[in-house]
Amino acid sequence: MTHARLVIIGGGNMGSALVGGLIHGGWDASTITVVELDAAKRASLESDFGVRTSDQVVTADGALIAVKPADAVAVCGQVAALGVPRVLSIAAGISVSALQNAAGAATAVVRAMPNTPALVREGVTAICGSASCTEDDYVWAESLLTAVGVVVRVPESQMDAVTAVAGSGPGYLFLVAEALLDAARTEGLPDDVANVLVRQLFRGAGILLSESVESPATLRERVTSPNGTTAAGLAEFENAGLRETVNKVVRAAAARSAEMGSTTS
Repeated sequence: MTHARLVIIGGGNMGSALVGGLIHGGWDASTITVVELDAAKRASLESDFGVRTSDQVVTADGALIAVKPADAVAVCGQVAALGVPRVLSIAAGISVSALQNAAGAATAVVRAMPNTPALVREGVTAICGSASCTEDDYVWAESLLTAVGVVVRVPESQMDAVTAVAGSGPGYLFLVAEALLDAARTEGLPDDVANVLVRQLFRGAGILLSESVESPATLRERVTSPNGTTAAGLAEFENAGLRETVNKVVRAAAARSAEMGSTTS
């Protein structure tokens, strides 16, 4: 197998999204090898993106590990054993120290926590690196991940919180969307109308929040007239303890992230 510029181990949703983002951003598809055990997925990746594929780990200038968390440490060791100098892992809950221990001193390891909007190149990813990482290693990791969204650097001590807020966050928002759809139907709206309203609501509000220089609190205040309809709805959220519930949700997800790391390290 020809030496690759980048080897991506794992051709699932996130691995495929990164392949697509990189090629969309100008990468030469022939310099990327995707390692995937499923033959049908390999064929699809070759057909859709023009990349090389393999059912075995290959050598490369850098590796991106997009496998299940339980397999990440072992794969990191396999990659390092081939002499790959840089590794980026997107496995949830697996500490950079566990990955670095598997890789050894000759391979720099960066840990990342992306989220599923990366599938449409609108993700946000936090990264942290081991003590072996140089600025060049961070820049390399960022150059890969900016293909599917925004990247921030954090210390590893904050990665569980990042996972709880941004990594799991899409699930929270999708649940709210489900609840709004149910409420819309209860109020008599037909499914097709409710679906358009809720999907565009999330799209529009998300873009407004992303592009505005104002805080979420200010944006909320601007849409909330005294004694108006939004005020009546928001009062129910406050009475139901929404803020404390959100705190509990994030705390539980962060605790689970820490637990996953401790049991797989």
